[in-house]
Amino acid sequence: MMAPGRRGRILRRTIIIAAVVALTLTMEISGFVATPEELRPEVSYVTLHTMVALVYAACAGVAWSLGPTPVPARMMVAFAVLWIPVTFFRVIEDIGWLWPLVYGAHLWWAAVPTLLPLVYPRGRLSGRIDRWLVGIVIGASLVFFLGAVLLLTGPPNPERCDCAPNPYQIADAPEVFAAINLGYRYIGALVALVIAGRLLVGWVRGSIPARAVAFLMPLALVAWTATLAAYAVTESVSATADNVLDTVSLIAIASIPVSFVAGVGHTRNMRSRVADLMRITREGADRGLWAESLARTLRDASVRVYWWDEERGRYADAAGEPIEQGPAERRERHDLLPVSSPTGMPIALIRHDKVLTDNMRLLDGVSSALRLSVDNGRLRSEIERTLEQVRQSRQRIVEAGVEARRRIERDLHDGAQQHLVSLGMRLRLAANAARDTDEVALATELEGTIQMLNMALRELRELAHGIHPSLLSSGGLALAVPEVAGRCPVPVEVDVQAEGRLPELIESTAYFVLAEALANVAKHSGATRGWVRAYVVDEELELVVRDNGSGGASLDGGTGMLGIADRVDAVGGTLDIESPRGAGTTLTARIPLGGPLAE
Repeated sequence: MMAPGRRGRILRRTIIIAAVVALTLTMEISGFVATPEELRPEVSYVTLHTMVALVYAACAGVAWSLGPTPVPARMMVAFAVLWIPVTFFRVIEDIGWLWPLVYGAHLWWAAVPTLLPLVYPRGRLSGRIDRWLVGIVIGASLVFFLGAVLLLTGPPNPERCDCAPNPYQIADAPEVFAAINLGYRYIGALVALVIAGRLLVGWVRGSIPARAVAFLMPLALVAWTATLAAYAVTESVSATADNVLDTVSLIAIASIPVSFVAGVGHTRNMRSRVADLMRITREGADRGLWAESLARTLRDASVRVYWWDEERGRYADAAGEPIEQGPAERRERHDLLPVSSPTGMPIALIRHDKVLTDNMRLLDGVSSALRLSVDNGRLRSEIERTLEQVRQSRQRIVEAGVEARRRIERDLHDGAQQHLVSLGMRLRLAANAARDTDEVALATELEGTIQMLNMALRELRELAHGIHPSLLSSGGLALAVPEVAGRCPVPVEVDVQAEGRLPELIESTAYFVLAEALANVAKHSGATRGWVRAYVVDEELELVVRDNGSGGASLDGGTGMLGIADRVDAVGGTLDIESPRGAGTTLTARIPLGGPLAE
């Protein structure tokens, strides 16, 4: 929603521009109508003359929106007000107190296209020479005004009006006013030539960024200066300018505000390219790429980025070369832009073309982009460190679980299982002794106890086998996979070509993934057949479990699938599931053999 203050400014500016346009049209139309038909200028000239003022009014609106200060827009509004057609004196010829004042100011418009380039593109004067030129133009304009008001009986060209007597006249000295008029025109032409020359020389000698900022203004100003000089010459020889010169002059005058707003718009578009810079560096691009991207964005090949080296306490470029000059020193054609973090810690120095200093919004955007890039790089590094810590933590958890299962399996095998085997042997001896002594009842009781003991021993072996299968420890996947597949109630075809022994953690993970996957096949798939394939491909163990069941399996379908996914992810692997409805399920686990988690 637009802020009330901004809405008010826009409304006031709109009213001002509308009033200026109305005033221009009123002067043009009323002057054309009031002029006798035989003295009227051509309609095409009047139309073009009117369009010049309208162009300045329109450009004033744009300059108010884009310009760094309101000064250029106010100058353009002043031009439209002072763009008084000579035919307008027919309208005010009977107003004796008014027409001398209007005539004295009717050439002041020339000061705007002459001085407007001085405030381009900053919207303000930049040096002593500029202020001197402004003073000369203002002084010459005031002299012309006073000469017209105090010395004229009527306009020098009697065809312009049959004006009432001038109440301000103190002397009838048309020759003196003619000299003032000629001097005013020559001074204006000379000042315009100086400004055009300075601008053109600066453009030729300037860097690429300087030329990009002032790419249209020199051409427009040179055209205007040439026509202004031509008018001064024709005035001095009492000649009348031809239609071609009039047309070229009007077009040249109108091109100056257009060039101004086009250049300001160009500098504004340069700021929009900072968004591209942010996209390029949003993930924290390396320092060399950042400097290249910045130079490309600013169209300034001289851009250099010096990064703060906290350890050495100095600025250095991406290659580690220290900055050639201290931060307080400046080269003649370059400025240094310091960039620091929100806490005040230095980040970098950006050496750029001095012309870009006039576009502080652009440089602020560059600073923000650099800070964002550094912050993104720092956050990315922290996230990667955190993820690596999480991966290592998960690896340690998995390895600890494997070691715990092996320890339990050893404890069961060496402890409880051996005791039960010994107890079974003693019971067998006791049963044989009871049978030899014809103690049939005791022998029968002992035989029942031996059967119960064998069942318990078998269950204990199965439990130990589930905790850590002995076949996996002794023979690897080549022996363990057919064994676990053989326990599945669904017929499973096995194809194992894992060459040699794999890292223990990889083998253990693959075994339990296979066991959980075959359990899902038996419980949920409704399959009548399954296939298991284990191959080593490109330093990866590829384990594929496929069935011809009902399909529809997914990672979020239950804790079994999530457990498989967690196991695979813990060792840096990937898990893919293809399970269309009615077409079976294919589970593919790929586990790297040489990754840090497999070592």
